[in-house]
Amino acid sequence: MINIYSLPDPIINVDYENVYAPSEDSFLIIDYFKDCYTRDFFDRMDMKKIKNVLDMGTGTGILAIFLQMLKAQHPLFNPMIYASDIIEEALECAKNNEIFNNFNENISFIRSNLFESFPKSLKNAFNLILFNPPYLPSSELVEQNERKAPIDHSWDGGKGGYEVFSRFLEDVKDFMDHDDCVIYYISSSRVDLDNLSKLIDKNGFSGQVLNRKHAFFEDIILNKLTLV
Repeated sequence: MINIYSLPDPIINVDYENVYAPSEDSFLIIDYFKDCYTRDFFDRMDMKKIKNVLDMGTGTGILAIFLQMLKAQHPLFNPMIYASDIIEEALECAKNNEIFNNFNENISFIRSNLFESFPKSLKNAFNLILFNPPYLPSSELVEQNERKAPIDHSWDGGKGGYEVFSRFLEDVKDFMDHDDCVIYYISSSRVDLDNLSKLIDKNGFSGQVLNRKHAFFEDIILNKLTLV
């Protein structure tokens, strides 16, 4: 698709010990989004039909802020933008970054472990859901501890690397607009991708790989899910 409007990356400050700084995975999503929207469509979705967007596990808020920048520039893209995180420091960081990028209370923030604390009013609401989940397998050190350090939530996906994502898949359908919803998520070549694919099929989704990038010891993969 032709990129009609060129958007810069959000300016992000990370001055918090327990907040994951934007890395290759965050920019893999942003770079894809920069190239997937036209005057009328966002990745082939009708702009006018996108009413609610969720950035799950927002961290610094970089993805939600990027979409808010698109909303401010594109007259047909006018959804409510929500951003959630389990870590209070992350939400504080994201709110500060929203202000730093010249927005003020445009994004609705929710503190929640996945969907546990979401209001019932958001059920069946979302047309776009972004999730850069913790996607690496647990280390032995983390498994031995009864409590995670807050920063561990940003990378520790469970013993196989996809247990957190599995819980997400079990609950997300309650919050999707079943008429029109797309999920974008990141995965890693360090997990068993065959098992992850079976898990996606079991939960009634169809998956598509959009892009990938090699970084250090792994391939980082951007994926797209839709309901079957």
